[in-house]
Amino acid sequence: MTLHDNGRAWKQMDWEVMNRLHEKGLICDPVGKTKSVQLTDEGLKQSEALFKKLFLRNK
Repeated sequence: MTLHDNGRAWKQMDWEVMNRLHEKGLICDPVGKTKSVQLTDEGLKQSEALFKKLFLRNK
């Protein structure tokens, strides 16, 4: 829900969560000075599927 600039998301989660997402190949390495992370193609695919399931299921 916070995607911007072609698949980037703000780093607002706990670092352990960010590391698990990176280990699963859903985001690029979260370590760095930027305030956002890049979702991988698989991360974008899964986030879109979850968004549809959770927020658009009644439509």
